[in-house]
Order: sequence, then C-alpha cells, then structure tokens
Amino acid sequence: MTAKVIILKRKFEGTPTLDNFKIVEEKLRPLQQGEFLVEARYISVDPYQRVYPPKVGQTMLSEQVAKVIESQNNDFPVGSSVVGEWGWRTHTIAKDVAGDFCLRKPRLLTGYDGLSRSLALSVLGMPGNAAYFGLLHMGKPMKGNTVVVSSAAGGVGTIVGQIAKIKGCKAVGITSSVEKGERLVKEVGYDHYVSYNSKNFEKDLSKATKDTVHCYFDSVGGEISSSVLTKMKKFGRVVICGAISTYNSKIKATASEVQTTVKVQHLVMEGFKVTRFKDQWDEGIQQNLQWLKEGRLKPFEHIVDGFSNTPNAFIGMFAGQNFGKTIVRVG
Repeated sequence: MTAKVIILKRKFEGTPTLDNFKIVEEKLRPLQQGEFLVEARYISVDPYQRVYPPKVGQTMLSEQVAKVIESQNNDFPVGSSVVGEWGWRTHTIAKDVAGDFCLRKPRLLTGYDGLSRSLALSVLGMPGNAAYFGLLHMGKPMKGNTVVVSSAAGGVGTIVGQIAKIKGCKAVGITSSVEKGERLVKEVGYDHYVSYNSKNFEKDLSKATKDTVHCYFDSVGGEISSSVLTKMKKFGRVVICGAISTYNSKIKATASEVQTTVKVQHLVMEGFKVTRFKDQWDEGIQQNLQWLKEGRLKPFEHIVDGFSNTPNAFIGMFAGQNFGKTIVRVG
C-alpha cells in the first residue's frame, strides 16, 4: 500500500502559497498487532495549521474522517468510520493513541444515521466544541444578551451564532461582505450583520449592537476587535478563540489600546484552546448532536473535492472563499 502525503515544503512567510507544500508518496509496511489501516474520506482544513505548522518535511497537521480498510485491532473493525489526528494523507497506519496536537485518541463514529460523516470535522467535532464550550462555559451569555461574533461566516462562527440564538440571545455577526452577511441572517439565523469592509463599520456596529454588547466571541483580533470592545457593556465577557487577522502578517501586528476600556468597563477577557475541554469532549458533541437532530442547529460546510486540492482549500480559507467549515472530500 502506498500513501499520498502532503508535507510542508518550506516555512510560511506571510500568506500561504502552493510553493509551501509538496505531495510525496510513502510506502506503508504490514500492520502489527494493535494497529489498523485507515483510508481518508474527509480532511479538515483549519486556521491553526498556519499558526502551528509542522517542521519542514513533515506532514501537515489535521484531523480526518477515515474508513478502516484493514485491522489488527478488534476495537477498530474493518468497514468502520473513525475520526483521528492523521494529517493531510490518504492512508495511515494508526494506533489507539492520542494525537500530538489535538490530544485525543481515534474515535469510532456512532449515531450518524442519515448524517454525513464530515460533520465529525465541523459541528460534531472541534469547531462545534469550540463554539459550545467557548460561548457557554466562558462567554456565559444570558437570555436577552447581545452576543457579537467575529469571523461569523467561518467554521466556528456559524455555530456560535446559532447557539446564541438557541439560548435566547441577540446575535450580531461580523463578516467580510454584504453577500456573506445576508446569508448569516437568512440562513444561519443571526439578527444582524456588520461588514468590516464597510466605510461605515463603526456606525454600523453601533446601530446593530446599540452599543450594548454583553459577550464578544472573537476569532479575528486586530482593529475589528478593538472596535467591538468600545461597545461592550459593563462586566461584559470577551472570549478569544483566535486572531486570524494576524496569522499571515509579515510585520508585528498593532491595534488600538484597549486596556482603558477593559478597566473602565470591568471587562473579563479570556483565551482558550479547545483542547482545554478534552475531558468534557462528549458533552459538547452530544448536545450539538441533539440540537442538530431537533433541527435547531444547522451545519454549514464548504466542501472542496480531491486530495490534491487540500492546499488550495487551505489557501482559499484565508482568502475568505468559504462559508462555514472548510473540508476536503478525498473521494
């Protein structure tokens, strides 16, 4: 068996390009006791892969949904679907051990009757749990509160907005365009949207929020986030999930001073990696699954076909080509 593998060819400098990646072939050895061979079905593409790249020459990090095609492990029988941290590769000799980055062992997919297995990489996976735990365990919004979400049309943001609405909150999404904003309102269920490319961004933000933001779920950072903080209500909570506006910058990122606002408004700012909740993982998955089956939570996925297009999907994500979670469908 020969696997196709996408490695980091050269270090990132600024925005990723195709020159950063290379597809190589790897001949796989026979399985040993306790191992199982998986064939990728869906591969996850995420912003964190830009922030935490592998060493040059190593496989790009990610989770994937795969099918077990050979097994020497009774817990992972042939034909079963499994999600694991195997990176950008078509075939992997896997073991029942935790990955180096996501820190979770491979998991068999159950309860997916009538549902796409790709959901294990979106609403029923890391993005879904980032939204669930980040908003409810850290943002702690109450019914009637105003929740603002940056990168609202992304893999996490489309879920955060829906959970905010489930909890009876007013949801305001910040995105890049009118087109995406209209989809946020019509399809996702946001109450309002604000385009950060608008010449009237500050005015539009004030109008949408009434300058009374109780909770801000931030995945962008930079000046956008500095602006939101000035609209926060006293004792508001800021949840920092990411800072994608800075990931490809070649110069040191700068933003307006926010310490005075944080002090005067008594704001609480807290960042997190979703692996912080690895011991509670199933809580988020099961709740999101229930909401999904009840029709209260909708998945939004941007599917790119073909293993060789994984780098293109990654680059396109930073260019804003996606609405929802970017996922590569291998075959």
